[in-house]
Amino acid sequence: MTDTTQHTTHLSALADHHLSRAREAEHGRSAHLFLHDGPLRQSVIALTAGAELEEHNAPPAASLYLVRGSVRVVPAEGRGASIPLTEGEILKVPQVRHAVVALEDAVLVLTSVTAVPDADAPGAGWG
Repeated sequence: MTDTTQHTTHLSALADHHLSRAREAEHGRSAHLFLHDGPLRQSVIALTAGAELEEHNAPPAASLYLVRGSVRVVPAEGRGASIPLTEGEILKVPQVRHAVVALEDAVLVLTSVTAVPDADAPGAGWG
């Protein structure tokens, strides 16, 4: 029998909670992985104004949805122009090393795929 139970998350409450935690944290950040389904991950990330997610590699596929505030996605040196993101915008994360800097208190949802199927493998694919 298939489990059809739906697990829901109230994004606004999650955003409030983690922004409050970020304001109390020394580094001005708080994050929580709230959905993990195979290679799919969704995390809420709260940053206080001026806080930064240091430069890191991009996963195979990802998007950032800005729930509140404003941030700037800053590519590694020589990898392109920085990208401002304001409340309600969604961005396909560029496939380059990058940092994220909060221009004001901000809450993001990071959706990422951590692995992609090998197209040449038998039975590979999503469907």
